[in-house]
Amino acid sequence: MMPEKTCRFCRAELAQTFVDLGATPLSNANVKAEDLDRGETYYPLHAYVCGRCLLVQLQQFETPEEIFGDYAYFSSYSQTWLDHCRAYTEAVTERFGFAPGASVVELASNDGYLLQYFRDKGFDVLGVEPADNVAQVAVRKGIPTEVMFFGAETARQLVARGRTADLLIGNNVLAHVPDLNDFVTGMKIILADDGVITMEFPHLLRLMERNQFDTIYHEHFSYFSFLVVEKVFAAHGLRLFDVEELTTHGGSIRIHGCHAGSSRADEPGVARMRALEAEAGLDRIETYRGFDLKVQTVKRDLLAFLIEAGRASKTVVGYGAPAKGNTLLNYCGIRRDFLEFTVDRSPHKQGLFLPGTHIPIYAPERIMEARPDYVLILPWNIKDEIMAQMAAVRDWGGRFVVPIPELEVC
Repeated sequence: MMPEKTCRFCRAELAQTFVDLGATPLSNANVKAEDLDRGETYYPLHAYVCGRCLLVQLQQFETPEEIFGDYAYFSSYSQTWLDHCRAYTEAVTERFGFAPGASVVELASNDGYLLQYFRDKGFDVLGVEPADNVAQVAVRKGIPTEVMFFGAETARQLVARGRTADLLIGNNVLAHVPDLNDFVTGMKIILADDGVITMEFPHLLRLMERNQFDTIYHEHFSYFSFLVVEKVFAAHGLRLFDVEELTTHGGSIRIHGCHAGSSRADEPGVARMRALEAEAGLDRIETYRGFDLKVQTVKRDLLAFLIEAGRASKTVVGYGAPAKGNTLLNYCGIRRDFLEFTVDRSPHKQGLFLPGTHIPIYAPERIMEARPDYVLILPWNIKDEIMAQMAAVRDWGGRFVVPIPELEVC
């Protein structure tokens, strides 16, 4: 498809580069062995910042059906993430006083990783998940799941069937939505009169501060500051009354929303976050210029390390096959000459090859067999969990390498 070069929120022309990471395949499009000799489609990974509303975004090159119809990411394979979701369930039900039987709807509910905790508390849960292969895992767990892309029309269909949401959840989905205005319109439609929205997503402020450019990939269409997301929700009759900072995914925020006319009072966190982002310059286009220079530093440092390791006859393997890792590897031009293989806990990825680089993905036990000198942690956001799981690497003198925000060997 031919992408439009206009802002997906305010429709202004996109002219200002945020960072240009070259061209890569879709980051979750792992390759089967029988397809290694076939061509892959590469798309520009060029992020722009809108000069009018300051939304950082990619152009859309593929349909959501192509990207998310058969998805490789299953949320339940990170214990750190499951612990986060269990704690969220306890906190949100206590804060807002939701009683058993209340309606909880999650958008992009994946494999039921979160709704299982609400179901166990007696809530009336419904997942909305576009990837059929992932949704079926949730269904087998006993989580009712609608296999559909969410937007205004699907929201109307659900409401017509009697479904509204007392609690409407979206974790790490807002960035994945190409038609942002249609998605938020749908949230307005399905939210109960006194309902609450909570959404979590990586914070653009932390992405910039911590040089997390590898979180930019084609499945992530937009990158949000609070100042921008507040404008988006307000344009559709929704008000953000609270915001929290989280440590997940290298630094995220959780927004709390309601209907614009709700009696819920704004919490102090809203004013604090506006001030924090203004102090960092996120309300000025000039702040967004020059980010690509920081990105180039990471590339040079990582390649210098790998070249030196190769010259010293040291072996380097990877841990993880996350989408962010594919952005990093493809941008840096790292293939099997630098990284022999990677491993991942998800059986849905094992036996496949990373897109673009064609690095093979094995089960984690392969590291114990190979006894490498270095393990490059690609999902750096859960590095502590990984180093604890793979502590035996240190028994033979192996060390871990963390590439973001700057190269660290530990």
